[in-house]
Amino acid sequence: MSEETATIPASEVAEETTSWLIEIRNLAILLLIVFCIHSFVAKPFYIPSASMMPGLLEGDRLVVSKYPYGWSFSSVSFHLMPPTEGRVLSRYPMRGDVVIVEPNGMREDYIKRVVGLAGDIVQTRAGRLFINGVAIKSEVMPERALPFDANNNCDGGRIENGADGTARCMVQVVRETLPNGIYYDTIDSGHRQCIPSEPCADDFGPYLVPAGRVFVMGDNRDNSSDSRFPSGQPYLGVGGAVPLENIGGRAEFITFSLDGSATWYNPISWFSSLRGGRAGTSLRPSRAAQ
Repeated sequence: MSEETATIPASEVAEETTSWLIEIRNLAILLLIVFCIHSFVAKPFYIPSASMMPGLLEGDRLVVSKYPYGWSFSSVSFHLMPPTEGRVLSRYPMRGDVVIVEPNGMREDYIKRVVGLAGDIVQTRAGRLFINGVAIKSEVMPERALPFDANNNCDGGRIENGADGTARCMVQVVRETLPNGIYYDTIDSGHRQCIPSEPCADDFGPYLVPAGRVFVMGDNRDNSSDSRFPSGQPYLGVGGAVPLENIGGRAEFITFSLDGSATWYNPISWFSSLRGGRAGTSLRPSRAAQ
């Protein structure tokens, strides 16, 4: 007996190949759309440190808008575009805005607050911020209770038990009001003695902000590598005022926050690690009543 060999018609092979090509094309289009939205409209951002406490905690997830100041190489996600000068439709941030910046000479994303614009003289004396020789308004607020968990070791605060017996992190809050009336809360751990010949957070400047640049600081003043410190090792600061093209976007609001207890292999922990009360918190600065 002879065996019969089944053959697949050429038309079916061509149709199957075409189907795969269409799927690949559709996936590529989808990825391109996501990349464009991520680079030019908005993207998610993760807070990796305590430098913006008390307003932002390590483990917070936010939405960052890309268009408020125009677009530059820093706007393009995943650092795919090499550094270039200038911005498209460039606009200056407002004092008090929370922005994503790339430090001078580094391809990393930092989140800091804009406190100085071009032409300003910025200085800190004993931890207090001065702009153009005038101390900005600062008001000591009541201590604030923050979560004490795997994502907050309470550096710069003190640990105490609340009424329910749960440990919490108590921090001393100082509210600053900038010359434009924008106010926000900072953490002040007290004046730290500076070491000669080394950068110092509490006694810095005076520093003239050059044209086309902004001066940024973290709200956790004694635990922030910002414009007061050189970029790169060992200080990992921003390296002075940053050019406008180094701004990647503006922080808008918190989407959710994790306390650091989640494990990838336990889906239940994904929900139990959520911090309550943080979703939807706006990150746009408030303005004092005139």
